[in-house]
Amino acid sequence: MELLVCIAIIGILAALLLPTLSHSLQRARKIQCVNNVRQSGIALQQFVSDNHSYPLVALRQPDNNDKLWDKILSRELDVPARTEKPPYYPRPGIWHCPAAYQPNGYERYSDYGYNAYGMSARTDTNSLGLGGHHLWMVLRSEQNAAPAINGSEVVCPSEMMAIGDGFTGGNAAIQDSWYLLWRTDEVRDEMGSNKRSYARHQGKANVVFCDGHVESPTLKFLFEDTSDAALARWNRDHLPHREKLSP
Repeated sequence: MELLVCIAIIGILAALLLPTLSHSLQRARKIQCVNNVRQSGIALQQFVSDNHSYPLVALRQPDNNDKLWDKILSRELDVPARTEKPPYYPRPGIWHCPAAYQPNGYERYSDYGYNAYGMSARTDTNSLGLGGHHLWMVLRSEQNAAPAINGSEVVCPSEMMAIGDGFTGGNAAIQDSWYLLWRTDEVRDEMGSNKRSYARHQGKANVVFCDGHVESPTLKFLFEDTSDAALARWNRDHLPHREKLSP
């Protein structure tokens, strides 16, 4: 009887402690992720200070493999960069969000993304983000991102998102595997990406702004809110650009 009572007490205590332990683990993962994006923000500011421009998201071959934004920041931070060779995009150190995981079937996966394009569609030719004046997509490799965005072109650095959890979304769908932080309606729920995205930081994303401060806005604010305050944060001219929203 005494043994049964002890087992029952241990079971009750374990049931009480599990939620606390789970919450503590989630908090620890968020703190690590925030630290990662903050370090990226410091490297970004250093690069802009040295070069008076923001890193290009991509550049036409043969320079493309040496011009991706995260590789540039890797050099600033003196940490390993991702690779474009199999098994693709390993996530060492600062590039790995501890709350993210790569599902089976994803050949390429990136935990963090660059606000390279701002609010835009794949068919746009001019970028509102930081990664260069022109859009560049894998399926449109005849284009590149150059010329780079000058530091002075960012109208409100404290309100311009720069780097954050690698979510691309809009129109009630989010993908969580991109090297971009991007608001575009041309995405879909891919292999349960909506569920993964909302579970990653309990419905939020960690984002560092051009001035170096970090915030954790909700995914709904980032990808569904159509207020001026929500839309302007994507674009370097600090305008909402409602024309980019789907009708």
